[in-house]
Amino acid sequence: MKLLRVQVPDFRVLKNVDISFEKDFVPNIFPLGSQNGGGKSTLLQLIFILLHCLGDTRRHEFLKNMLYGFDIDENSQKRVLAIFDIWDGEKTVNLEFVVYRDSDANEFLTSFEELSISKDNIQNIESQIKNLDSSINSSIKQLESMNNLQKIGELKKLDQQKLQLQKMLEEREKLECNVPKIFNCSESNRIVYIFNYSDYKNKIAEQVLLCHLDNIEIDEAEEFLNQLSKKIFIAAPTTQVFLFLPQDARKSLFQQQNNYQSKIQQSKSNLTGFFPYDFFTVNLLIEIFKSARDKDFAEAVKTGEYANHYQQLLKDLNQILFNKKININIYLSGFNFKSDSSGQEIELFPEDLSHGELKRLSIYAWIKYNIIEDSIVLIDEIENGFHPDWQYQIIKDIAEWSPNNQFIIATHSYEVCQAVTPAHVKELEPKLINQESES
Repeated sequence: MKLLRVQVPDFRVLKNVDISFEKDFVPNIFPLGSQNGGGKSTLLQLIFILLHCLGDTRRHEFLKNMLYGFDIDENSQKRVLAIFDIWDGEKTVNLEFVVYRDSDANEFLTSFEELSISKDNIQNIESQIKNLDSSINSSIKQLESMNNLQKIGELKKLDQQKLQLQKMLEEREKLECNVPKIFNCSESNRIVYIFNYSDYKNKIAEQVLLCHLDNIEIDEAEEFLNQLSKKIFIAAPTTQVFLFLPQDARKSLFQQQNNYQSKIQQSKSNLTGFFPYDFFTVNLLIEIFKSARDKDFAEAVKTGEYANHYQQLLKDLNQILFNKKININIYLSGFNFKSDSSGQEIELFPEDLSHGELKRLSIYAWIKYNIIEDSIVLIDEIENGFHPDWQYQIIKDIAEWSPNNQFIIATHSYEVCQAVTPAHVKELEPKLINQESES
């Protein structure tokens, strides 16, 4: 999957955004630059939440949080939220997210409601037919053991059951005739209904979010959206304000007692593509060691020889650490670090590793453990905690760690932008300033 183009007409600070990402660029990494207040984080979050939450009703609460305050002008019938062009490996699929007034969307909603009711009724009738048919067959088998009087009573009962069965079959046939008509309505419009919502808390849900699809058949849409939701990821610092968290949690940031961090942790369990990287992911590192061990064991069972996934993982991690080594205990329940810069190994304490070293380990572990491949990966402020040389280097790192992904990286760093060609760099207003050219 690749994001080829994103358009946002008017969402919060984002105005008339229209950015294209070339699918054949190597590396497929695009720094997204601007000065503070340009809306980089807002854009990444909007992309992630719309594409990650669209096909899963359990995640709709995050999308509703994101839309808090997004209303329609009194003189308008609808408002475009965002438009995406997505490359699925074979074709470009266009997704247009549009908010309608509830009354203006009735034509679409009626079709979806009728379709849902028809499907439910057909399933219910089919279940009843199956049970009734089973009852008739059972009664027929019992006829042989009955006397004539009992048979007469049973035959009358069978006739009533067969009449009932015929009526059910006729009802199902009528419903099945209606379903294609309703499908044709939704197919001609290529619309996916997402939910009704209110633009502000405690108001009646009077707005409807729909997604218009183009260049894809409606019967393929569900599978496409499901796959897309699994191929979109975002990494961001925990100091970021996440617009997909509840409004009351965001407001609590300006209060002495707040629950913001706990809400971030809770959201991680539901948003599987979300990675707040400002904490050291001990469990994640242990899990990738276990995964490497299990792959080696599986290979040994299959071929009689152990593979080298575990050793390769150690090698990769130690290259990230430069003059330090990571040592996992034999129970795979913890690890420590040692320095070999003086020619002998000395055990290090957590405070002996820099923020930048721990962050590089965390990003590597996140990409490898989640087996993030052929995906759209959004990273916010990747330069935090890195020396300018490392800001330049991290772009080369992620290109090596995960060459099949598309990376879109919101940044304030000119060094991050310099790590690729100028054509890779996308900008929002106010644009980054090259301090070197000014001096």
